[in-house]
Amino acid sequence: MKFTIERVNLLKTLSHVQSIVEKRNTIPVLSNVRIEAKEDGISFKATDMDTEITEIVDAKTIETGATTAPAHMLYDIVRKLSDGTDVEITFPDEKGQLTIASGRSKFSLSTIGVEDFPVISGDKLPINFVMDKEELKDVIDRTKFAVSTEETRYYLNGVYMHAKNEGEAKVLRVVATDGHRLACVETPLPQGAENLNGVIIPRKTITEIRKLLDDNNADHITVSMSENKIRFAFEDVTLTSKLIDGTYPDYERVIPTDNDKNLELNVKELSSAVDRVSVVAERTRAIKVITNQNHVTITTSSPDLGSAQEELEAKYEGESVEIGYNFRYLLDILNEVKGEAVRISFADASSPSVIHDTTDSSAIYVLMPMRV
Repeated sequence: MKFTIERVNLLKTLSHVQSIVEKRNTIPVLSNVRIEAKEDGISFKATDMDTEITEIVDAKTIETGATTAPAHMLYDIVRKLSDGTDVEITFPDEKGQLTIASGRSKFSLSTIGVEDFPVISGDKLPINFVMDKEELKDVIDRTKFAVSTEETRYYLNGVYMHAKNEGEAKVLRVVATDGHRLACVETPLPQGAENLNGVIIPRKTITEIRKLLDDNNADHITVSMSENKIRFAFEDVTLTSKLIDGTYPDYERVIPTDNDKNLELNVKELSSAVDRVSVVAERTRAIKVITNQNHVTITTSSPDLGSAQEELEAKYEGESVEIGYNFRYLLDILNEVKGEAVRISFADASSPSVIHDTTDSSAIYVLMPMRV
């Protein structure tokens, strides 16, 4: 195997594949990236046995062949090579190793044969549909912050995606929750996704595909899935992942439908005020929102640090209510509100609050209160 490739293209590809590879592996070959030189390009593949990425990049192939080499080390070597150079990769050299040469730099890395490299893709995935790239980015951004990181409830460690009938409209609904907050976003149902009953896409897969979307010029993404796998394909990159094998909770039951008190505020003013008082609330993460006629007061106090208070204009009618929130959870939600105003609906200080963008009905957020 021998080929020459532009450093910038090689670095971009290696940055994608090495992020799939776990830093510590008990199986040596899983620390490696599979490199195959073909006449029409170079294929790079990496896996952690749950997720697999394949990326094809243009290069000048001198001799075809394949091997595997340490992913993180190869990435670090290429990252430190000079800008604007070409990289020549050869296997095997006189010592049976992989050689990386660029300018006056030369490295040799130990390899493992491709016959030991596992493959998790290749299964038939009967559900296939195409999504606009910006649409996919949007539903990921507006939900992934609410994915749980607690391994005990593993079925919450991902986003839940399913087809849903909303009256006469059919939508693709994406949901995430960690038990303290919930994000639910809808987008028009793509053709081919009608039979999508519900899958849980792992947090790592969501994180990786979101990074790939930023690095790719494709306008559309092909999504394919079965009961236990999902694949995202665009241009020369394919990401395949196992799905979380579990039952997602009935999230609709925790979305209140009878919250009769409505508080409307400018979202930027609210975010800024919460951010300022959070300086004092950094340890407890608790802030108190006190509603009054046409204004709201945001306060926090700490025996060790002191106190803070902000007052904002607001639309509110009704009796005064004091609600405690985790300021980080509230800011995460407010960061995804695109309009100028946000509506917070609640029944009382101990019940879940529902948060809406007043100009966008495609997303709904639920936030549990805190005792303050």
